[in-house]
Amino acid sequence: MSAPFRIRDNGIDLFVRLTPKSSVDRLEGVETAADGRSHVKARVRAVPENGAANQALERLAAKTLGVPVSAVSVVAGGTARLKTLRISGDPEALSRSIEALGG
Repeated sequence: MSAPFRIRDNGIDLFVRLTPKSSVDRLEGVETAADGRSHVKARVRAVPENGAANQALERLAAKTLGVPVSAVSVVAGGTARLKTLRISGDPEALSRSIEALGG
């Protein structure tokens, strides 16, 4: 199983599978796709219109990982379910927080 993130010099790139229009906002842990790549499962209440679901995902990731919202941005997959979030901060601390999500 691969890690659901890639470490960068000033943070990490987090791979996420987003489900919009859910009943709750939460990160649900790590899932492995059929191709062997891992991603964090996320659910948000926002609808996927005008970037609302992406903004909700950025806020959720920031809150869960303890970083400012300004440190999180969607850098790939803006209109797709599979997204890449760029999160600025201490790569070691962020990777430990994400690994804790996986159980």
